[in-house]
Amino acid sequence: MSSAIFQVQSFLIVMLMIYGVYNRKIRFKHVKIMKTVIIWDLLLVAQIELTRSAVLKASKVVSNPAILNIHVSLAVSTVILYAFIFYTGNKLNKGDEKIRKWHKPLGFVTLTTRILTLITSNLI
Repeated sequence: MSSAIFQVQSFLIVMLMIYGVYNRKIRFKHVKIMKTVIIWDLLLVAQIELTRSAVLKASKVVSNPAILNIHVSLAVSTVILYAFIFYTGNKLNKGDEKIRKWHKPLGFVTLTTRILTLITSNLI
């Protein structure tokens, strides 16, 4: 699979993520968009792993270029943050307003790491 296809998907995921954040006041729309973003992004990670053996390449930390190690760190961080944002988002959607103080900054950090992942993927 061409890297251009991965880049286009990655760009579209980030744009959809930004659109979802923009629509955060419309709960139903925000939840639907953000779940789509998370699922699509995880599917993209699976595609990259299946076609490029990304985990094997990433595990060669000592011999990898620094930008690749930075990119992998950001990508893994994003996936881990997805778990936290999904958990806090579900609690918030069920009415637990106390979790909002965690969900909002986690969302900002997740968006930031995802954008940085996109940027670094273009530098590899």
